Amino acid sequence: MTTRAQSDARPADRGPGQVLMEIRDAAVHFGGVKAVDGISMTLEAGKIYGVLGPNGSGKSTLLGAVTRLTPLTRGEVVFDSVDYTRRPAHHVHRLGIARTFQTVRLLEDRTVRDNILLGQDTLARASRKELAGAAEDVMERLDIREYARMRPDELSYGMQRRVEFARAIVGKPKLLLLDEPTAGMNSAEREEVGALMRQLLDEGLTQFIVEHDVQMMVDTCDYLFAMNFGKLIAEGLPQDVVRHEAVQEAYLGKRGRKHA
Repeated sequence: MTTRAQSDARPADRGPGQVLMEIRDAAVHFGGVKAVDGISMTLEAGKIYGVLGPNGSGKSTLLGAVTRLTPLTRGEVVFDSVDYTRRPAHHVHRLGIARTFQTVRLLEDRTVRDNILLGQDTLARASRKELAGAAEDVMERLDIREYARMRPDELSYGMQRRVEFARAIVGKPKLLLLDEPTAGMNSAEREEVGALMRQLLDEGLTQFIVEHDVQMMVDTCDYLFAMNFGKLIAEGLPQDVVRHEAVQEAYLGKRGRKHA
């Protein structure tokens, strides 16, 4: 039997190639609408995974289920051998999982440094000096130190996104979930986000990104899943997935695929 102390403990680090997360037959139904319908995925440490799909495919709902913000109708979610399917959402971060959202969610009346400090609940036992040091370190790594005393509404949209990344990773998660991180960005800003994701991967951070920008996913991800109407329709190397017949039809329709 697993004791409470054991179940609340932070999982041991996983090396590259080891299974970090398993999503098993996940389903989310809203009445008769099957937003997610029997999705199973395995994520290994040391990679960037992507979930690609048109609007309404169920990818953001899946991300909500993984972070326990959206209740599962059935299925299980296991992180580093810990089944947290029935845990409340506020426990997920303590396991080593962090996320960003589709829209920027920064406190406009607080400074960049203050916003980043809010992401440190997993470092609750650290001293004030250690917390401040962690915030300074992540601002240095993400090249936003010069904006530390500014408010988010004084920054560009792309820079606000960078602050969100900083807040998400300051607690030193093992898995970062990103919900359409390039939404509303121009091509230069999208390239910056992609480069930032690869930088974080080089530092050892596994990532799971939900997007509908096909080129961004091909350029950034190591492994790709494709969804449509709540179901998994393809998975594999990005260049193979985007050429998959079912994926082409999901984005272009049958007639569009014939003329693509």
